[in-house]
Amino acid sequence: MGNNHIITLALFFIFVNVLVTGQQNKIDGVIITPSDFQALQAFKRELIDARGVLRSWNGTRNAACSGSWAGIKCIKGHVVAIQLPFKALAGRISDKVGQFKELRKFSLHDNLITGTIPSSLGSLPNLRGLYLFNNRLSGSIPPSIGNSPQLQAIDLSNNLLNGFIPPKIISSPRIYRLNLSFNSLSGSIPSSFSESSSVAFVALQFNNLTGSIPSSWENKSGYQLRSLTLDHNSISGTIPKSLGKLGNLEELSLSHNKINGTIPNELSSLEKLRVLDLSDNVIYGTVPKELGGLKNVSAINLKKNKLRGHIPPTIGNLSTINALDLSENNFTGEIPVSFENLSKLTSFNVSNNDLSGQVPARLSKRFNSSSFSGNLQLCGFSASTPCFAQAPISESPSSSPNPSKRRRLSTKDIILIIVGALLAVLFVLCCVLLCCLIRKRTGSKASNGKNIGHGGEKGVVLAGEASEGGPTGGKLVLFDGPFVFTADDLLCATAEIMGKSPYGTVYKATLEDGNQVAVKRLREKLAKAPKEFEIEVGALGRIRHPNLLPLRAYYLGPKGEKLLVFDYLTKGSLSSFLHARGPEITIDWPTRMKIALGVTRGLNHLHNQENLVHGNLASSDVYLDEQNKPKVSDYGIHRLMTDTANTNVSATAGATGYRAPELPKTKKSSTKTDIYSLGVILLELLTGKSPSETIEGSDLPQWVASTVKEEWTNEVFDLELMRDVSTTGDEMLNTLKLALHLVDPSPEARPDIQQVLQQLEEINPKLAAETAEDSAEKGHH
Repeated sequence: MGNNHIITLALFFIFVNVLVTGQQNKIDGVIITPSDFQALQAFKRELIDARGVLRSWNGTRNAACSGSWAGIKCIKGHVVAIQLPFKALAGRISDKVGQFKELRKFSLHDNLITGTIPSSLGSLPNLRGLYLFNNRLSGSIPPSIGNSPQLQAIDLSNNLLNGFIPPKIISSPRIYRLNLSFNSLSGSIPSSFSESSSVAFVALQFNNLTGSIPSSWENKSGYQLRSLTLDHNSISGTIPKSLGKLGNLEELSLSHNKINGTIPNELSSLEKLRVLDLSDNVIYGTVPKELGGLKNVSAINLKKNKLRGHIPPTIGNLSTINALDLSENNFTGEIPVSFENLSKLTSFNVSNNDLSGQVPARLSKRFNSSSFSGNLQLCGFSASTPCFAQAPISESPSSSPNPSKRRRLSTKDIILIIVGALLAVLFVLCCVLLCCLIRKRTGSKASNGKNIGHGGEKGVVLAGEASEGGPTGGKLVLFDGPFVFTADDLLCATAEIMGKSPYGTVYKATLEDGNQVAVKRLREKLAKAPKEFEIEVGALGRIRHPNLLPLRAYYLGPKGEKLLVFDYLTKGSLSSFLHARGPEITIDWPTRMKIALGVTRGLNHLHNQENLVHGNLASSDVYLDEQNKPKVSDYGIHRLMTDTANTNVSATAGATGYRAPELPKTKKSSTKTDIYSLGVILLELLTGKSPSETIEGSDLPQWVASTVKEEWTNEVFDLELMRDVSTTGDEMLNTLKLALHLVDPSPEARPDIQQVLQQLEEINPKLAAETAEDSAEKGHH
């Protein structure tokens, strides 16, 4: 009886549920309203559906709001969302869209739609988001487009739109984001732009806008504006002082315009400003010393203007800055010594000015001569521009105290001074060379003619870390490589620090014969005992793949020193390639895609052929050869370390931003943590942003995911990639989807490396085949 009672209750609840659901279906509108159904049919008729995406749009009114129609969402029988991005739809947008009175989101971005934007969109009272970017829309923007009081986001970027910007386009009190970039819009920026206190992002770059920047920002309080990008237009006039009232502004880009006048001191009030780009204008005057108060700025670009005077030493107070370009101006005087304090600076350029004096030592070591060239009186930034101290000229007792009568150096005197200095330099070099030759002969005698690596050699000294005493009994073991060297060759090498990691320090060592190698000195307390170390390092020395940086040799010193020797690639790391280049250098999508394929192939070889986890993958661990072929380095280093050291390092391994979210808890690297790091590198290639920096309070994967979710996909991609989006957009989008899959917070949801490689190769089969030929080549590099 009890069981029957339970069954009866269960049937009762099922009946009630069906009844309630039926009532809800009636209320929520399984049957679409006649007006919306008619509008959907008209909308479909105007489109060209090459992929058959709208094949599901058939049948009667009963099906339209049932969830089976692709891209359609309904509430109470009314269409509230039309979302059909990336569907290769062509044709036109029907004027009948004005019949969707409850429509909230209209998203057709990344298609091939032509024609004009229907003015009837302005009659939708509930429209919140309009996303038509990356299409082929033409004509002008309807003046009614911003009429909806609920409108929050408008993105019409990367189309063929022309005409003026309607003044009321941001009249909605809720408007938050406006993007009209990459079109052919003309005329001036409406003054209404400075009257909206709700808009946070305004992007008008790459148009044909003229006139001046609205100057009435001070008339409103509580501005939310965070990004104002007006670059690559023909805007003239001065920079309004009132921009200093925008207390939330983080990015101000006015480059490649015709702006003149001076830089207002008021810009120093923008405490949240991160990017200031005023390059390629006709701005004159001096740089305000007050700009040294921009405590959060990461990039300042004043290139190619008519600025003059001394560079303010206060710029040296910008502890957060990583890019500073003052090139192609008329600056005079010396480079401020305070610039040596800019420890985060990765991109620096003061070329083509009238600067003089000696370049601060730390700057000359960190940046090459191209950062300083074009300043005839500047010295000390390269071997060909030495600085000579001029000694005071003594006067005879009868000489006049008048400075104007003092003897000046003749051309002959100057030549003699230069020749004397060069002879002194040659003398020092000869002494150093003689010292090295003597030590090499001594080392050769000590080894009784034996080949290096069989005992009896001296210890390797790098960066001044010398071994004490006489013969040391160090051991050098060479694997295959392009040239042979001895321990003494390394002993006489000049060494520069290239970087540091949790496991040790990396040096660039230049041997006597001019060959260069990269040497990693491992932290002795972390490495395994010599016997176990040699077993593991021997295995690593046998690994060869075109996309892996080969281990060429290792050295065991008498006092526990452990050195690893690799090829040195002059192009540097992928990180510096992306983030430390000058603004005139662009990296196109095919180059980035080749790098992505190469890194993935290298990691695939480690996972599947060597059964090896990298454990610390970042763009700083990927090096590029002269053809931009990537080579992954630092693989397997954890196998040379003690278990205790690996446990301690794993939780914090990798540069900030590349670390899988589970690592701090598990403290153990895996193939899945490698996949996450690879995903971050793919996002880095797509966005051009450094994962080590937070973006709007989020890390790179979080920011990309949230931006894509809000239908602002085109804002994810690096701006220079958007110039060719019509031909490469699909590849970039598919790579973005794959990258987001790789950085899934759940390790189980991430694909394995073989799947990643297969999907990448399918995105561009031709490019994959070309690079596969490189990966199949034999021999050692």
